[in-house]
Amino acid sequence: MSTPPQPPQPADRPAPQPGQPAPQPAVPAQPTAYPYPSPQSPAPGQFHAQPTLVGQPGLLQPPPQPGHPYTQPPLYAPVPAPPAGGGAGRAVLWAAVGAVVASAAWAAGVFLVGGTGDDVDLRGYSAPANMCSGADYSSFTDEYPQNDASPTHNSLKDDALDESSCSVGLKKTGSSYSDAYLTMQVDLHRSTDPAPEFTATWSNYGDSHTGYDVSPVKGIGDEAYLVSQDTTSGSTGGSRYATLAVRDGWVTYTMSYSVYLSSYDQDKDPPGLADVTDWLKTDTRATLERLKD
Repeated sequence: MSTPPQPPQPADRPAPQPGQPAPQPAVPAQPTAYPYPSPQSPAPGQFHAQPTLVGQPGLLQPPPQPGHPYTQPPLYAPVPAPPAGGGAGRAVLWAAVGAVVASAAWAAGVFLVGGTGDDVDLRGYSAPANMCSGADYSSFTDEYPQNDASPTHNSLKDDALDESSCSVGLKKTGSSYSDAYLTMQVDLHRSTDPAPEFTATWSNYGDSHTGYDVSPVKGIGDEAYLVSQDTTSGSTGGSRYATLAVRDGWVTYTMSYSVYLSSYDQDKDPPGLADVTDWLKTDTRATLERLKD
């Protein structure tokens, strides 16, 4: 264990000779529980005036107690308190503090939020609490007239994102189970512009998912893409899938249809992708009109 450094010896005290004990102070330092000399009971004869810096009160250093290794002066001078009577000193201090706080608040607003409320372009859309009743999918009812008794819906409300989705089972006449499935989802992006990621995701969908066809769709929103796949083989296997993805300002909407064929399914003749594509376009236009305030 290292030994605490000894306090410096006064210049008028002769240095101890080798082999001789060090001279003791006239009045031994009193033991204390504090690391610095107690201001209430200074050792007699040990008070020395200390030099001060002009204009900076409160920087007096307590003198070291000779011979006591634990009574070293503090390594750092205490920070001077602002002038009690106000004036230029206090004004300068609080001006500096205010500048730091203002700079931090500005930086947080720019880097964490990523923009201002004036940038958000929601085009008057809203996200319903129940997307199953908010969406229009009436084009599919001629092919699938039976209603789904328990469709699934979810919603999210947040300062950054409003989201609402629905999943519906489609049934032909006489079917006990769903013959096909339809999902709809709307997202209101309140903090970031979804355009770059939307374009990258859907225009390149065929590159990241093997076997899908991708084509742009004109006349719906700012941009739209149709993604489809047909792997059916006769009437006993495979699937048909189609999604229409739309972006209008900072709002995105997707409507997806899927059907899976097997030897157990009652439906042996699902609609073709050409019909499904037309229905998706018609119902998407109708839904986007519904979702505007």
